[in-house]
Amino acid sequence: MLVFWKHRLVLLSVPKTGSSALEQALAGDASIAVLDPPELKHAPIYRYNRFFRPMLEKMGADRMDIVAVVREPVDWLGSWYRYRQRDFLNGRPESTQSMDFDAFCRAYASGDRPAFADVGSQAKFVEPRPNGVAVTHLFRYEAMDAVTAFLSERLERPVALPRANVSPRAPLDLSAETEALLRRRCAADFEVWAGARSA
Repeated sequence: MLVFWKHRLVLLSVPKTGSSALEQALAGDASIAVLDPPELKHAPIYRYNRFFRPMLEKMGADRMDIVAVVREPVDWLGSWYRYRQRDFLNGRPESTQSMDFDAFCRAYASGDRPAFADVGSQAKFVEPRPNGVAVTHLFRYEAMDAVTAFLSERLERPVALPRANVSPRAPLDLSAETEALLRRRCAADFEVWAGARSA
């Protein structure tokens, strides 16, 4: 998560949506750059609302614009699946090395997700809070040019993103049945992505 005090802007770091590249490009300009631990770096809106918003408001920021990026849900799951193929996870419950992508997605869509498929929800990450705190600028990962154009305008300087934290290649074959299951069980994630800015 990056906080740009002067520009009254907060950039949430939704996992697997280019957050590492955004951090590399922008952390030097941020008033606050939360890079560790992962639970704070990837603070969802509810954690921002509970811990960070009160602190910022006490310092005089009565309204911060909140920016987040979400990814097409199947593609997002593909990124998680590939990330968890990495050798450093081999033999751990989080590893996906022993399964194909279809099995990973079926596990994700199940009611009781095993460790390897317990990767959260983009819809839950950006879910508005009862007190009205919500993401004010939600972009699609697939429209990163729109993200960088917006940030360039708000931060008053060009923003160019490096390639960062790229997962290894892996087949991402998905049966029609499994995709239909995902669309039923994870409808909120598809709705959030569909409603995000694409330009």
